Amino acid sequence: MSIIGFPNPVNEKAARTVAAGVLILSVLTVATGQLWLTAVLAYGFIARTATGPTLSPLGQLATRVIAPQLGAPRLVPGPPKRFAQAMGAVITTAAAILHFAFGQTTAVLVLLVLISIAAALESILAVCIGCIVFGFLMRLHVIPESICEDCADVSRRLSLAEDRLARR
Repeated sequence: MSIIGFPNPVNEKAARTVAAGVLILSVLTVATGQLWLTAVLAYGFIARTATGPTLSPLGQLATRVIAPQLGAPRLVPGPPKRFAQAMGAVITTAAAILHFAFGQTTAVLVLLVLISIAAALESILAVCIGCIVFGFLMRLHVIPESICEDCADVSRRLSLAEDRLARR
């Protein structure tokens, strides 16, 4: 059994719960000026990109404790969510490097505000910036359709949505 990998599909309720945790931690980091917490954020994004929730304490809390309390899972394709986690990993890792290696407080704060905005959009409004960028890159054929067949096949998504509505 390998710990490396990302789930597909993903429970959107768990993803939004993780985003809420990221929002809280990033806002706390900015508000308190405890920029060392940027390393904690970076670790979480790197862990989730590499293993999904497996090596992420926040991912474990979201998938095992909080999301099950929110009702039946709402399954969405995994590859765009992984891409979003990778975007977060790049931004928070850059912020951590800027803080620890270069002492660049302003740049770190700007990057943390960007992460906070993205996490707020995901957790509160279910708007995933990484997923939007992923879709755009698929339409440009930068990301091959084979990476996410569910994302590429709009008719399949519409059919699944119709099935869900019919079951209500």
